[in-house]
Amino acid sequence: MQRKIEESMEQEYIRIQNALQAKIRIPDKLLTPVKTVAGVDLAYWKQEETEYAVCCIVVLDYHSHEVIEQKEYMDVVKVPYVPGCLAFRELPLFLGANRVLEQQPDIDFFDGSGYLHPRHMGLATHAGILLEKPTIGIAKSYYKIGNVDYLMPEDVQFAYTDIVIEGEVYGRVLRTHKGVKPLFLSMGNGIDLDEAMKFANAMVTRDSHIPLPTRMADIMTHEARKRYKSRQANQSN
Repeated sequence: MQRKIEESMEQEYIRIQNALQAKIRIPDKLLTPVKTVAGVDLAYWKQEETEYAVCCIVVLDYHSHEVIEQKEYMDVVKVPYVPGCLAFRELPLFLGANRVLEQQPDIDFFDGSGYLHPRHMGLATHAGILLEKPTIGIAKSYYKIGNVDYLMPEDVQFAYTDIVIEGEVYGRVLRTHKGVKPLFLSMGNGIDLDEAMKFANAMVTRDSHIPLPTRMADIMTHEARKRYKSRQANQSN
């Protein structure tokens, strides 16, 4: 019975993703100047039999890289993991954190994929459609689509190769520092791939090959998870 429910859920999620593809917007150029950017990341843990997650958003000044705002939202995870449908699991937490922001950033960087997805509907794209704003996906690993592998870029800063599937560019393998593993860049919504790469490269620092918004959100999620787990453990004692 549980398997049938999960299969039905997966079919519904895929139907929604296919329908949302018509709402993806990829402009040639952003029409408004970018002043602020945000990094988005999530962390999961289990307490007894219940799974929890926290979503953290860090808003930065695009030019100075100074932190403007940090918000988090924690809740029970209500959606099981379904391959290719991760956005449905993470969107409720992201939207919860996004609601408490005092100001909306001009671009959201997600620790995950966007257009680089079997149905072009990674979290960055799905969220960008809902918010009607530019979003970028920065993944640390490649969620293999079909049987298509990627070509490793040269070991030179900002070298890249495109991931092309059936003649279409889905994303980009980007080496942000010499001598480090590449990242997997994709546009989310409201921005094209060249501009997404431009903004990602601009947020790389000497100390971090991961663009600063998602790097800082990643650090914040680890700290938040540790804090919540400790609090829950104390409450159960």
